[in-house]
Amino acid sequence: MRFDETYSGKVFIKSHPNYEESKAVLYGMPMDWTVSYRPGSRFGPNKIREVSIGLEEYSPYLDRELDDVKFFDAGDIPLPFGNPEKSLLEIETYVHTLLADGKIPMGMGGEHLVSLPVMRAVASKYKDLAIIHFDAHTDLRENYEGEEYSHSTPIRKIADHIGPTNVYSFGIRSGMKEEFEWAKEQGMHISKFEVLEPLKEVLPTLAGRPVYVTIDIDVLDPAHAPGTGTVDAGGITSRELLASIHAIAASDINVVGFDLVEVCPVYDHSDQTANTASKLIREMILGWVK
Repeated sequence: MRFDETYSGKVFIKSHPNYEESKAVLYGMPMDWTVSYRPGSRFGPNKIREVSIGLEEYSPYLDRELDDVKFFDAGDIPLPFGNPEKSLLEIETYVHTLLADGKIPMGMGGEHLVSLPVMRAVASKYKDLAIIHFDAHTDLRENYEGEEYSHSTPIRKIADHIGPTNVYSFGIRSGMKEEFEWAKEQGMHISKFEVLEPLKEVLPTLAGRPVYVTIDIDVLDPAHAPGTGTVDAGGITSRELLASIHAIAASDINVVGFDLVEVCPVYDHSDQTANTASKLIREMILGWVK
């Protein structure tokens, strides 16, 4: 006899045991090979799973509980340590498999570069894809100190791939001057400092479109999420980020995949950041997986 893993901390709480019966798949992307400041986000997915056991299964915000959604926790993708390009290929190949099986991909990072191959895979299926990006940083560099594949470049690369006008960034408060200038010249949407109110203005313009949402936990102020690799003061509260998730849930957009990245447990001995991330993931699952 095996005890129920959904209360073990080894998988996300209330994940369904059967892949075929599940509508969405949660998976970890344990990579931090290109971080420019503090490493450790490769340990984020397992810590988020571990602390999820402390969550209530019911969301009073959405009046739904996790038993209402069949989602499968596939564990972490085994990635070749220190090899970014091969790791990205492994992630993209896996997500193509999920999409071919009709599953909604739900990723946990890992550094923000891991979102790039997922977004590329989703864009290959949904030709009118838009990206909603919550972050402290622009992530619009062409390269970082000569490295094309960096956690400073994923949004620039996906913007080049699907067109900058299809990318919407919120909460941005850090980046090179050239990045902000490029976004303005190319017609990319950037909301500096704030998230909820500008998001509410944008959502009606995306009604009916497939949307992928990527959340860097450092969009939160370090007071709310100290356990991340590149902390940046002046961020939003966890309450505003929850309200933003719920605004997306109440909108007419079609969320076809999402991720949450850059949780670094080693810098937060109270597990505050991981606990916040696990609650955010619960709300995303219940709000966006219909």
